[in-house]
Amino acid sequence: MPPNPIQKKHPSPDPFSRLLETTESLVYRNGIHATGIDAIVKAAGASRKTVYAHFGSKDVLVEAALRARHDRWMHWFRTETLAIGHDAAARLLGMFKVLESWFADPGYHGCAFLNAAGEIGDAASPIRMLAQEHKADLLAFIVETASGLDVPAAARTTLARQWLILIDGAIAVAMVSGDAAAARDAQAAGAALLAAMSAPR
Repeated sequence: MPPNPIQKKHPSPDPFSRLLETTESLVYRNGIHATGIDAIVKAAGASRKTVYAHFGSKDVLVEAALRARHDRWMHWFRTETLAIGHDAAARLLGMFKVLESWFADPGYHGCAFLNAAGEIGDAASPIRMLAQEHKADLLAFIVETASGLDVPAAARTTLARQWLILIDGAIAVAMVSGDAAAARDAQAAGAALLAAMSAPR
């Protein structure tokens, strides 16, 4: 099994980056509300003064840490998916194989953005809006990948939305059950969707 592609192997030497990495790690493992500034500064070897000088508040720090995770996660997922080959259907189905490697990591705690949205009820919160942006970007990548399918554009759009639900469903089931095979179940459901879409009418 490959190492967790989402977490950095070594902490950054500069305090700013180290604060982001530490916040991301603690929030992902423990949640936003359960992670206090004191825990962050202690783990990062920083000070409250540094936190507030760079970010102004815990919420801004958490948002910045999640933004960094969003960028890294999307880069990882996109790179791994595109490495599968040039066939659109193979890439779509291969997304679940990519996810399975993530699910199997001992440090897996679900989707950081679904978790954050579950904690932040305010629709106007920048953290919640970032969670929405993450899912919108993931959907856009699925749409891009599905563009290679030889089906009408409307069908591809519908499929992409269904694919996002399969992905998020697998992410949630794998987190709750601890079973990485949720990715294979979602892949089988995706294969059935593709077969139904391609069947003669």
